[in-house]
Amino acid sequence: MTHKNKTLATFLAVITGSLGVHRFYLGGKRDPWAWLHLASLPLSLLWSHYFFGWPTLLTYSPLLLSFFAALLEALVTGLTPDEKWDHRHNPASDRTNNSSWPLALLLVLTTGLGATALIAVIARAFDLLYTGGAYG
Repeated sequence: MTHKNKTLATFLAVITGSLGVHRFYLGGKRDPWAWLHLASLPLSLLWSHYFFGWPTLLTYSPLLLSFFAALLEALVTGLTPDEKWDHRHNPASDRTNNSSWPLALLLVLTTGLGATALIAVIARAFDLLYTGGAYG
């Protein structure tokens, strides 16, 4: 069994979380949540093909939901104490995780990215709901 790095898992969740790469890194091919993340991309592409002309926010909502779930998973992963992380993901490893400032910086950037994306989605949803998409 290989050693699972907490900073790398957090980074993968932020960058490629919508595709479930962080879940595949942690749990392997048997993780059902990884496959659910990965299925959001073809499902969104299929919806955008069949519901052409609908607002992008609606047709790509599975991928967007997967993105927000991955950002939340990144925050939970990054904020897990090192001892608890090693107990859960590295029980047989002789190495330990020692999180430092790169993880803290990554968590701050993740929070900023998530907040910005969430505000943008809320603003677009209100635009679609109340003006029919007149502002974009």
